[in-house]
Amino acid sequence: MIKTLLLTLFVLYSSWIPVAQADRIKDLTDIAGIRDNQLIGYGLVVGLNGTGDGKNVNFTTQSVKSMLARFGVNVKIYQMGKFEVDKNNYQIPKKLDLKNVAAVMVTANIPAFSKPGQRIDVTVGSIGEATSLRGGSLLLSRLRGADGEVYAMAQGSLAVGGLGVSAAGSKITVNVPTVGRIPAGATIEREVASPFQDSGYMVMNVKQQDFTTTTRIVNAINENFGVDTAEALDPVSLRILAPDNSSERVSFMAMIEALEVTPGEPPARVVVNSRSGTVVISRNVRVTASAVTHGSLTLKIKTRNQVSQAQSLAPQGQTVQVQNADVEIIEGKNPRMFLLKPGVELRELVDAVNTIGASPSALVSILETLKQSGSLRADLIVI
Repeated sequence: MIKTLLLTLFVLYSSWIPVAQADRIKDLTDIAGIRDNQLIGYGLVVGLNGTGDGKNVNFTTQSVKSMLARFGVNVKIYQMGKFEVDKNNYQIPKKLDLKNVAAVMVTANIPAFSKPGQRIDVTVGSIGEATSLRGGSLLLSRLRGADGEVYAMAQGSLAVGGLGVSAAGSKITVNVPTVGRIPAGATIEREVASPFQDSGYMVMNVKQQDFTTTTRIVNAINENFGVDTAEALDPVSLRILAPDNSSERVSFMAMIEALEVTPGEPPARVVVNSRSGTVVISRNVRVTASAVTHGSLTLKIKTRNQVSQAQSLAPQGQTVQVQNADVEIIEGKNPRMFLLKPGVELRELVDAVNTIGASPSALVSILETLKQSGSLRADLIVI
């Protein structure tokens, strides 16, 4: 009976002991050189319902002329025989009014190891005077990388989430109608070079700089695949000796990413959002012995407007309005003080602040004051 009771107490006690959470190496690191690449291009969106750039955007007109010239159509930018009058009453040829065309910039992200023929999403945004891209279609556009080479071709109908309506001098805009997306709207034409097969070593970068986490990852790899398989280069990077065969390298990296490692405890940190008043306190925050008082001053200003009547006998007398103000400062009664003992943890600190009923702005002031006094053993970050 006694043994059973002791065993039950031991199990209950063990259930209260915090257990460190292990994470996969895949979630803690990135492989160096394996990342997305940004693409950008210029194009034309056609088929708009009168919401395009119009006649005042020169580069849109030039782009339409250049595009049609490649199809053997000779287009003049100015409509001969039709004139407009400027401010000096001079007649100038009338420009083409491209109300159904808009010049746009096209952007996309090409994932690592993408192959020619695969499709990616693109984002299209107006750069002229177009008021909406709803209902438009993007003409074939080149998407270039940072090296100037063409990596994808984009074309298709836009999906626009915004809406703009104007009538009789009133205008209503919902979201942003000048930006749209084309799901799977670009076809990859060129593969981005990757260092995955070019080096005898694979370099992994820890997402959050930490000596402990990097050391534990290296130890886990060496314990499972042999000594000197991995070595730390710095608190962020570690180098892994990988097989030369591409198939074996893929399998080897898959096994490494599946290993579970308990990351190191993050540094004690208090993050304060000064705009919203949100305060996040990490678990390792400590406070040394200190006494904190929380009080407030209330400033009241009362304005009384009065009229001063002119003297009846004064020849130049006028009736004027006079503003009188009463200023009163009221100090909060019985400001409350709480005592923090050495080694206070997160729970005690939060309980003490809640006891005095501090607002988020007051909590920020208390934390800043504790940091300045040297009592707060944590990094205070204000965003």
